[in-house]
Amino acid sequence: MEDGRETAAMKEQKRKDRQIGSELISQNYKDRWCYTNDDIQALESGDSDIGVCGWILVLFSILLTLLTLPLSIWMCIKIVKEYERAIIFRLGRILRGGAKGPGLFFILPCTDSFINVDMRTITFDIPPQEVLTKDSVTVSVDGVVYYRVQNATLAVANITNADAATRLLAQTTLRNVLGTKNLAEILSDREEIAHSMQSTLDDATDDWGIKVERVEIKDVKLPLQLQRAMAAEAEATREARAKVIAAEGEMNASRALKEASLVIAESPSALQLRYLQTLNTIAAEKNSTIIFPLPIDMMQSFMKH
Repeated sequence: MEDGRETAAMKEQKRKDRQIGSELISQNYKDRWCYTNDDIQALESGDSDIGVCGWILVLFSILLTLLTLPLSIWMCIKIVKEYERAIIFRLGRILRGGAKGPGLFFILPCTDSFINVDMRTITFDIPPQEVLTKDSVTVSVDGVVYYRVQNATLAVANITNADAATRLLAQTTLRNVLGTKNLAEILSDREEIAHSMQSTLDDATDDWGIKVERVEIKDVKLPLQLQRAMAAEAEATREARAKVIAAEGEMNASRALKEASLVIAESPSALQLRYLQTLNTIAAEKNSTIIFPLPIDMMQSFMKH
């Protein structure tokens, strides 16, 4: 029994050790390959640890620059434009102070290298995506995304190509968001879908230093057969509505005629006035036509015989 307890305890201890080891490995991977905002702030505010050999190489580069003046000054002075920022690497490490620019900055020819990052808003079209909606309808949807680099250091240190990654992420996000909507919601709630895509993309690209400013759904293409079916349905709905409106109009007209007949029945002279009004109307339109009204009472005596 004691051997069984020891075996169970050993298994539990091994399981905990494996879990701790995996956590340490994942944390080490994250520390090595993904900088957070706090890491970047600490990196920009502190001294870069390049070691003794690194400082020796830096001093040698400075000495070489001083000895080759004034020719070396053209290799040391760099210019970045107003909408750009420069990330300087000294012996492979990001230089203290973070992104440089706009304007002039200095580098050491032998030990420093830099990467220019465009901070302007970038737009790209999402290619048409064939999406199966929640109600099993295949639609083709495309859109446009507006984004800009918010943190140049994160955009360089955390991802190889921020533009390509944002484009691929926008395509998959469009598929995922539209897959949870039915056809009616896609056609009517475009603003809500665009806002949902924007928030999702903005959260996903925050570690890359990317700010997604706006997402728009451009066009929703339906299959041809579905378009014909929807057009037939809309036409049938309009025809039914027109028939209902015509029937309501006839009903209202019949009620008005009934009320008019009751008024004429109460006053026989009203019928004669109506004859005169009809003659006036006909005389205004057709002057060559002469109509003599014949009272119906006279015809009734002949009809009786």
